[in-house]
Amino acid sequence: MGRLIRRERRGGVEIWTLDRAERLNALPDLGDEADFVAAAEAVNADMDVRCVVMTGAGRAFSAGGDLKAMRDKTGLFAGTEDQIRENYKAVVHGIVRALYGLEVPLIAAVNGPAMGLGCDIAGLADIRIASDRAVFGLPFLKLGLVPGDGGGWITPRYAGYARAAEMLFTARTVDAATAADWGMVSRVVPHETLMDEALSLADQIAVQPAQALRMTKSLLRLGREAPMDQVLDATAALQARAHLSADHAEGVAAALEKRAPRFGG
Repeated sequence: MGRLIRRERRGGVEIWTLDRAERLNALPDLGDEADFVAAAEAVNADMDVRCVVMTGAGRAFSAGGDLKAMRDKTGLFAGTEDQIRENYKAVVHGIVRALYGLEVPLIAAVNGPAMGLGCDIAGLADIRIASDRAVFGLPFLKLGLVPGDGGGWITPRYAGYARAAEMLFTARTVDAATAADWGMVSRVVPHETLMDEALSLADQIAVQPAQALRMTKSLLRLGREAPMDQVLDATAALQARAHLSADHAEGVAAALEKRAPRFGG
């Protein structure tokens, strides 16, 4: 793979580790979007993968943008206004689109600071579990910037509008306990058990039938954006497909025989 994401396979679960620990997993560098696109496309094409767990190497989940690069106007931040805009569209938004387009459930195991883009890529996960060492922050205004990663769309969807506004307008950092109280994360666990907890949850997801699992995620996404009638139409279409699947037949047989199902995809 590329320079940023270290991928591991554990049964039906992939583990993605942001592997730039010496820089607190700062991102993005130019080209980082290719790593996210390649990883997401590989998972989407592999029906044996049913869940992804994303975490950070070292003591941070991701510190977000590189402040020295901002100061020196290098990398993503080099060039004219037009060049910087195109860099954001290609690189930053490429990362966001790749993660949003992931077809299987994504769990963010937030092991430390998640700042700026790091906070918002955690926000793109379907489920977030936080270490008791995790902190969350959107310090864009403190840097004289706007949430250029699409955080104005992402953050209200996992934190609610009022909490998103508070985080963005004050630029203050939120600790793990506050994030749990606000509903930003599912739960906070001791740092030492974070990956065990995340992988245990991923294993519970990974035993589900592959096609129905992906279709269920697509309906959840649609339900946040579309009118009810559109969601019901999509539900009918996908449910009809599911009723004719081998996994449905196996699920019904297992329930009647009082045994665990053996889904084959």
